[in-house]
Amino acid sequence: MPRTLPDPSPPQPYWLYLLECEGGVYYAGIALDVEQRFFLHVFGLGAKFTRARPPQRVLAARQYPDRGAALRAEITLKALPRARKLAFFDR
Repeated sequence: MPRTLPDPSPPQPYWLYLLECEGGVYYAGIALDVEQRFFLHVFGLGAKFTRARPPQRVLAARQYPDRGAALRAEITLKALPRARKLAFFDR
């Protein structure tokens, strides 16, 4: 008797987010839960960058259908000049 595999669960949506950190610098990342990730950054449990420059606020966030799409968007965002990073979230 052939075995059937369970249906794979649909991919979880990921978020691309942009933080304003101490000194006015931007930090971009991806997460399943932006609020939770923000607080990890605030309490020094996030990236090295945000441990050195604590985040002040979330400037923008956009949801993507899966991790791969969010990673591709993050690469695109990080390649933009600072002046165009916020506008990226308006499209």
